[in-house]
Amino acid sequence: MPQSKLFSEVTIPTKSGAGLQLRNRVVLPPMCQYVVAQRDGIPTTWQLTHLGSMAHGGFSLIITEATAVAPEGRISDRDTGLWNEEQVEAWKPITQYIRSHGAAVGVQLAHAGAKASTYGWLEDIEAAGKVGSISDEDGGWETFSSSSTDIFGLKPATTMSIEQIQESVQDWARAAQRADAAGFDLIQIHAAHGYLIHQFLSPLNNQRTDEYGGSFENRTRYLREIVSAISAVWPEDKALGIRFSGEDWLEGGWRLEDTVKLSKEMYDLGVRAFDLSSAGIGAYAGPTGPGYQVPLAQAVKQALPEDAFVTAVGAITEAIQAEQIVVTGQADGVSIGRAALGNPQWPNHAAQQLGAKKAYPVQYWRGRW
Repeated sequence: MPQSKLFSEVTIPTKSGAGLQLRNRVVLPPMCQYVVAQRDGIPTTWQLTHLGSMAHGGFSLIITEATAVAPEGRISDRDTGLWNEEQVEAWKPITQYIRSHGAAVGVQLAHAGAKASTYGWLEDIEAAGKVGSISDEDGGWETFSSSSTDIFGLKPATTMSIEQIQESVQDWARAAQRADAAGFDLIQIHAAHGYLIHQFLSPLNNQRTDEYGGSFENRTRYLREIVSAISAVWPEDKALGIRFSGEDWLEGGWRLEDTVKLSKEMYDLGVRAFDLSSAGIGAYAGPTGPGYQVPLAQAVKQALPEDAFVTAVGAITEAIQAEQIVVTGQADGVSIGRAALGNPQWPNHAAQQLGAKKAYPVQYWRGRW
């Protein structure tokens, strides 16, 4: 049968050097794990085991769960972080292990903004009735956003001052420096799912009247400043990426044409990896079904130069489905999330179905299939 496009090698360009070379086009996207029981942002042996198993399974690029650039930016009190050196040291053996099994490793840097200080989304926590904002008794903290709105149904966030915005930009840059020291190959800036950057982008939440609100240029200023600050400290031979919510799916919200326009600006600033999700501001009102977000990736791919690496995500579960997305040029790769939780060997099983080479560890040779 013809060679699989999904399992062909690909390179994410960098400002200098050979770029970030990937063994295939199957990416593990960020998925919150909520295992940091000490509430200190330090990754644990769970991250090593969980992410390591995905490297065994044949993923080409493994991206960590949302990792906060500042303590107040955590989605929950069980999130990982990169705001201090102890966290850097804890990430080092994890990144080294992933690379030792042939995968590249990225970190999703994040700030939850108004959606911070919430209970982790785990069955036992939800069963105990702990949902939404963490109570003061349980250690909840003050949250910050572009504007104070009730759109998220959480405790009100404090509107950020200009000084706080400028300090936040530096938090992202300092976290990028720590990501480099921790051994990450790629940074994915989290600009999706209703978290802080998205709270600036979407007119449904951003009600500011200063230089960070109102027009498209103003609402995107915070992100541009973040990218510029990260680019100034991130090594030129390492890759830079971003995750967007391509659509709010709500009238008056952030639209696909906005994403396309901003993606072009991000490309001009050095971003080369784009992952397209959607929603996160207000109640979900978008489509559902297999590959429902693929058209978002396709629109961005068609608007960017050929060397941009654009991935589609969302309800992609089958090998043939993923192959078709890549072969037809809708995206350059696919992000396999929830399907990977049930099957960390998803890429190797897909490779077998498509007649491509698998990437299991040598220790698994006797169990070859």
